[in-house]
Amino acid sequence: MAGRFEGLSDLEWKLFEDIFPPELEKRGKGMPHAPYRYLLNSLLYILITGCRWCDIPKGHIWASKSASHRWLKQWREDGTFEYIQARVLAIADEKGLINWDFGAVDGSFSPWKGRR
Repeated sequence: MAGRFEGLSDLEWKLFEDIFPPELEKRGKGMPHAPYRYLLNSLLYILITGCRWCDIPKGHIWASKSASHRWLKQWREDGTFEYIQARVLAIADEKGLINWDFGAVDGSFSPWKGRR
């Protein structure tokens, strides 16, 4: 079931802030760089709510769908996204929020067709 997400609080952002390089003061031609916090807000919104890219909220704490998608691709290629995921899991594990004795696998999306 989809959840709710209204953006990272200041305290939550502090958990991730050091992962990203310093924001550029001035960028060359083209669109201005979306702040990393806004990009992470948008990506977490997609992951938590399960919405489509075009349904990312609009406003001052969200990045555009195109910027969010572009940075997701970049962060998946360079390992940043996996590092963020590992940090979230480590924090949750440290706080005892994960019970590693149980797990579930949903095979309804498996590409395997049952061929022999």
